[in-house]
Amino acid sequence: MSRIGKKPVALPSGVTADVKGQTVSVKGPKGELVVTVVDECSVSMGDDGIEVSPRGKDKRSRSMWGMSRTLVNNIVVGVSDGFEKKLELNGVGYRAQAQGSKLTLALGYSNDVIYDVPEGVSVAVPKPTEIVLSGIDKQRVGQAAAEIRKFRPPEPYKGKGIKYADEYIFRKEGKNK
Repeated sequence: MSRIGKKPVALPSGVTADVKGQTVSVKGPKGELVVTVVDECSVSMGDDGIEVSPRGKDKRSRSMWGMSRTLVNNIVVGVSDGFEKKLELNGVGYRAQAQGSKLTLALGYSNDVIYDVPEGVSVAVPKPTEIVLSGIDKQRVGQAAAEIRKFRPPEPYKGKGIKYADEYIFRKEGKNK
């Protein structure tokens, strides 16, 4: 039994959901999102919220049960609260600058890196060494953060690079004579 799958997805105030077959559409104050649940699971509206249950007793149905419930929960949280990822730039001369939907990064390369922020994700730079990505789709926000981090991942000796704000960089000792 999936411990996560058993729990119904509660709908906060101001959020409405519509279930048609395998498609769940949720509308809230921040926008509207739609997710299609895999065929191994069935979705229905219950008294407590949206309920996801497996169609069969096989391993694949039980495996998809918790994941499907989490996908539905992510769109409910997205339209009500939204998602946010914070990135930090560590290194001498490393800085970021946002202009509309473009993010300009000075990362020690000969030219600045210009990143086009995808649709549905907004970028803010409160400090030159801090990037905040936010949006209603958890997958898009996480993917954009991963793509930005990929330009200069943190290295273990000096800790230079782009890292998530809550990420710990395991530091290594340099050469010893």
